[in-house]
Amino acid sequence: MRQDIEFNTEDGVTLRGWWYPGNGDGATVVMAHGFSATKEMYLDGFAEVFAEAGLNVLVYDNRCLGESGGEPRGEIDPWMQVRDYRDAITWASQRDDVNAERIGIWGSSYSGGHVLMVAAMDRRVKCVVSQVPLVHGGINASRLVRADLLRELRRNCDADRVARYNGEAPAMVPVVAEKEGDPCVLPTADSTEFFLQIPPERTKHWRNECTLRSVDLFASYEPGFYAPLITPTPVMVAAAVGDVLTPFDVTASVFEKMLQPKKFVTLPGGHFDAYVDEAFAISAPQQRDWFRAHLAA
Repeated sequence: MRQDIEFNTEDGVTLRGWWYPGNGDGATVVMAHGFSATKEMYLDGFAEVFAEAGLNVLVYDNRCLGESGGEPRGEIDPWMQVRDYRDAITWASQRDDVNAERIGIWGSSYSGGHVLMVAAMDRRVKCVVSQVPLVHGGINASRLVRADLLRELRRNCDADRVARYNGEAPAMVPVVAEKEGDPCVLPTADSTEFFLQIPPERTKHWRNECTLRSVDLFASYEPGFYAPLITPTPVMVAAAVGDVLTPFDVTASVFEKMLQPKKFVTLPGGHFDAYVDEAFAISAPQQRDWFRAHLAA
């Protein structure tokens, strides 16, 4: 029963995705994926679990990625993606089959940080689930990239800023390395495995590149600072004990700053294990129940 949909953001970008109809009570979950990822990369699994429980689900590709519009392609601007979540809520809330007082949001990895910010800023959100979230871009960047390479990266970002100011096309960089040791944004073995070894039908709208500016924005993105402001909106955080991309200890420390109502779910494995198999079987039902409990009439 999944339907292809599209809607426009306030600044005129067309976002495309899927609509899963619920049981008619109007409770709705809005979802988008993480850094560079597209909706086919296992978001359908979560959406189906939520829809089977009677929830409407809106899943969409972030701007400049996948099937959504936006230029330049591969631009991953967290602040624009946060604004797009809010536009997605606005679009959904105007549908006849949606109860605007019963909207929740879901995010994972990069968008796991976005939903914390949206929940802190937008009281239309009545419930939030944040899975393996990026909560401190600066800490993550320092753990992922050697200090000397990080300095070089910053110099390259500065040079790219000058070039773009003078009208040149944005510099591009691979998301993951095609060959071990090559420069990329996500230099972990599990990142490479996730993006390059999952079935091709799940990567048909994904491109292994993003703008260098996206890396600059990543390193200065700090959604964890918004954590204490989410209350009184109920928030669930799911973190993986073996996560090296968005480390468990960093996520747990931010969760401690959140106020009630809140729930922490510990998942086995690493960052990308959260989408499949054992970790999915643990977290998806708990996420479903969290939404149902807090979006109830």
